Amino acid sequence: MTVNWGRVFSFRKNGTGLPVENGQEGRDTPLAENNQANQNLSQKFREKKHVPFLLELRGLSVGHGRRALVRDICLAVRPGQVVALIGPNGSGKTTILRTVAGQLRSLGGVVELFGQALGDVPAAERARTMSVMLTGRPSTELLTCRDVVEAGRYPFTGRLGVLGEKDHEAVSSAMSATGVLGLAERDFAHVSDGQRQRVLLARALCQEPRVLLLDEPTSYLDVRSQLEVLQLLRREARERGIAVVASLHEIDLAQKAADYVICIREGRVLCQGTPDEVFTAERIAELYDLAPGAYEPTFGSVELARPEGTPEVFVIAGGGSGAACFRQLAREGTPFATGVLHEHDADGIIARQLATYVIYERDFEPVSAESVERAREVLLACREVICCVSEFATMNARNAGLVEAARAAGIPVRVIC
Repeated sequence: MTVNWGRVFSFRKNGTGLPVENGQEGRDTPLAENNQANQNLSQKFREKKHVPFLLELRGLSVGHGRRALVRDICLAVRPGQVVALIGPNGSGKTTILRTVAGQLRSLGGVVELFGQALGDVPAAERARTMSVMLTGRPSTELLTCRDVVEAGRYPFTGRLGVLGEKDHEAVSSAMSATGVLGLAERDFAHVSDGQRQRVLLARALCQEPRVLLLDEPTSYLDVRSQLEVLQLLRREARERGIAVVASLHEIDLAQKAADYVICIREGRVLCQGTPDEVFTAERIAELYDLAPGAYEPTFGSVELARPEGTPEVFVIAGGGSGAACFRQLAREGTPFATGVLHEHDADGIIARQLATYVIYERDFEPVSAESVERAREVLLACREVICCVSEFATMNARNAGLVEAARAAGIPVRVIC
């Protein structure tokens, strides 16, 4: 048998980037003896795992060298929970994950894995219970995508890195789940960034971890792939009881997929809590230094800045019909007014961010004559009217009068519905 030592010892020998145990590297141990030792260690360690939190951080400070980048991080992650780290570039999200993984020394505080201090958990056991996927691309030479995924199973093999039937099943299952089984024999160095991302995720999943640490797992992926990956992570967390901690740049995805969110900014945890608690217009604006109102929590969207100036165009919309028009006018830098809209109608919410002036009606109430009169006064001062509504119904029937008022005043009316 020819052993591919480059494959066996790739990715720092255990598939997670974690170091081998002190004194273990280079020691020759028979395969059967090594496997039995692994099983005994795993059994002994798992007896201590009946704790409410799989991962717990208390007063953790992280950084490079002696300088703390982020201080006093506190977090407890339960089985089946997905936690998202969000914040500006350079805020320390990756450093937190590397420290929790044991790749960086903590500068203070405690990291506990299954109720035991991280430093007291044998490195071999960490490799079998904690899986890590970071943004750095591993350097590979003549490795297929299957080879890369198989690296995630080496913590469960002996010194020779020989995979058994169960290992091959885990590899194929993970590659199938992440949609890369068709790439199995392709050179890992010559697939696209998005395909590499999926292959690395398959490597992390095939370890069948209890704790999964992911740094920007949706980077390089198209919209469909992003949704598929997040749905996969949610399913793995729910069905296998995995604790998932992931840094995400797509805040709309974090809002939809995470059970708990931690916001990191300028060396501290700005806030943390459930998505409903964290994703407010004020908190996201503070986190990313956005203009007031730029973030809309209802849709999880960030809009362009509102055009400045006196309204030049009046838009008649409702029910989401005007959203595309609003955004086009914002792109063109054209200040506009709109109405009459209900306060929590889809157009009403977007108009609050983009329109210079909005005439609102109370929710679930027909548009009143008074509201239409206020809208007519604003409309008559504009150079153009755009109507996005194809048909006026009971609730917005009086808005039809705005079209008639514009035509009577000689103002051009453009219908785009």
